[in-house]
Amino acid sequence: MSGDRPFPEPQIYEHGLLDVGDGNLVYWETRGNSNGRPALVVHGGPGSGRPHGAHKGFDPEAFQVVLFDQRGCGDSKPHASDPTTNMAHNTTEHLLADMETLREYLGIDRWLLYGGSWASTLILAYAQRHPDRVMGIVLVGVTMTRPLEIDWLYSGARLLFPAEWGRFRAGVPDRDRDGNLIAAYRQLMENPNIAVREQAAHDWCAWEDAVISHESLGSPGQYGAKPDAAKLAFVRICTHYFAHHAWLEDGQLLRDAHRLRGIPGVLIHGRLDLSCPLITAWELAQAWPDADLRIIEDSGHIGSPAMGAAVIDAIAKFHPSRCHL
Repeated sequence: MSGDRPFPEPQIYEHGLLDVGDGNLVYWETRGNSNGRPALVVHGGPGSGRPHGAHKGFDPEAFQVVLFDQRGCGDSKPHASDPTTNMAHNTTEHLLADMETLREYLGIDRWLLYGGSWASTLILAYAQRHPDRVMGIVLVGVTMTRPLEIDWLYSGARLLFPAEWGRFRAGVPDRDRDGNLIAAYRQLMENPNIAVREQAAHDWCAWEDAVISHESLGSPGQYGAKPDAAKLAFVRICTHYFAHHAWLEDGQLLRDAHRLRGIPGVLIHGRLDLSCPLITAWELAQAWPDADLRIIEDSGHIGSPAMGAAVIDAIAKFHPSRCHL
């Protein structure tokens, strides 16, 4: 198998629903070699559910690939599309605890962490909390979910897409249009009227799609293309997390990057990424000397063939035949 092409899809050899408390059951699955090097695939969003195809960057004969759906999305239960699901039990702290519970349940001592976008925030928070459980990190489209990053995506980017942002702003009640749009959309996603929630989810995803609309080498339009229940869960979880700045102190993950000392990492970021501008990945690389920043010139947030090849190459860096961790 060529080092710049994906591997064939490995079969699921085990899966289940893990009881993590608070009435939550987290879906998980393992693929590849049950005796291989453990690698956890963390999905973005928050609330997107496990990515189909992300495991194809891993040699199925060398890696034990673990995937899971974070609380409220994918095949985890209860689902955030259900308005009765209690979002108080869905925070960054809960997700970090779920990752540790899953590691312990599977009997894994240390694992490689892989993921992009929101996943990079969750991975960094986990690795800083449990550095002794992490053998390496591969991040794609780095974000630390800082207030300035959230503000850029849902307000600052209006400088580039004024008409689309105008429609995004018009999606909330008049009284909220000059205030916090994220908080306003969060309130809409808690409305008992399904029509209100569906319209808010549509308007939110239309804005997300506008920000990636220039990325011809990726898959523009992917947010709005989500199935209805997945879209409702995605937007409800996103607004819930971003309205609370992911329950992280401003700059916390950058401030605590020293806790990653000794953990090898690869940061892959598209120069054309408007959702998560390159400055975040660059700042993290300056604070984390063990990380290698790879800038993909033709890629935005949703990737390109060159980014795909870079991801496969980065994962190969941690292949058991190439390094002993």
